[in-house]
Amino acid sequence: MKIPGARVAMTDEAIRIEALRKTYKGQKGQPEKHALKGIDLTVPRGSVFGLLGPNGAGKSTLINILAGLVLKTSGKVTIWGFDQDQNPRQSRASIGVMPQELNLDPFFTPRGALEVQAGLYGVPKAERDSDGILKLIGLEDKAEAYARTLSGGMRRRLLLGKALVHRPNILVLDEPTAGVDIELRQMLWENVRQLNAQGMTIILTTHYLEEAQEMCDEIAIINQGEVVARDSTANLLGRLDARAMVVQPATPVTELPQGPGIEAELRGDGALVLRYHSNETSAEAVLEAVRAAGISIRDVKTEEADLEDVFLALTKSR
Repeated sequence: MKIPGARVAMTDEAIRIEALRKTYKGQKGQPEKHALKGIDLTVPRGSVFGLLGPNGAGKSTLINILAGLVLKTSGKVTIWGFDQDQNPRQSRASIGVMPQELNLDPFFTPRGALEVQAGLYGVPKAERDSDGILKLIGLEDKAEAYARTLSGGMRRRLLLGKALVHRPNILVLDEPTAGVDIELRQMLWENVRQLNAQGMTIILTTHYLEEAQEMCDEIAIINQGEVVARDSTANLLGRLDARAMVVQPATPVTELPQGPGIEAELRGDGALVLRYHSNETSAEAVLEAVRAAGISIRDVKTEEADLEDVFLALTKSR
């Protein structure tokens, strides 16, 4: 399946969001809920962009607004150069969404589901590529099987296919690998890499932070309806100077090391994990604390912060 070049953005931005707000009215005397609080965000064309945040942060609301499923309270959304208010049809045609929920008609076949979805988007029959999509998602041999007979992984792949029928320039993946096995996860990421290599912009939400760290060029972290960080993945990782020293003791640990800026934790496998910040405490000071606790060292290694450390640091205090 090839991504067409007919709809060309007049800018390097696939999506521009300005002062976006969404407020839900309170029910039965309850206060209003401010799901999005004036978000400003841009997504570069051709990127794999991560949208991360804890449950209830506003990610789903933002995705639903981009997909045209939820009306914003205020603000401006531009998708592939089209103002969502002035050009709703063009902006909606520029984006495809693979939802987290497995919302498939059990009596449709994969081919039938793709054809119906293409019809809903007004794709002429001569321009449809159901065979190409079925091949991409690995369901050629299940093209005529009822959806109710498909495994959970196959249904999730069919959701990806439905998001691609109108050949969007932007693909949103909402928790695409939630609850799937390793083999399917690898297949989905191979699909994503292939589509991105053809020029498709990918927006990804996931709770698997190691996936975001591996796949995403840039990441925005949303918390309580606000963007608390937005940068390249490399720069986000560089924000923290957190380090972890993992010590394999020669004998069982009876006393945890103590020292300024040192957090010690004994793992179930007997290893000792010491967390510290390199701008406050040196590795040598950490080792001295270990020796002062009477611990003989059999092996030691250091680890730098990963995306999970960044995520927790930016969201836990808010």
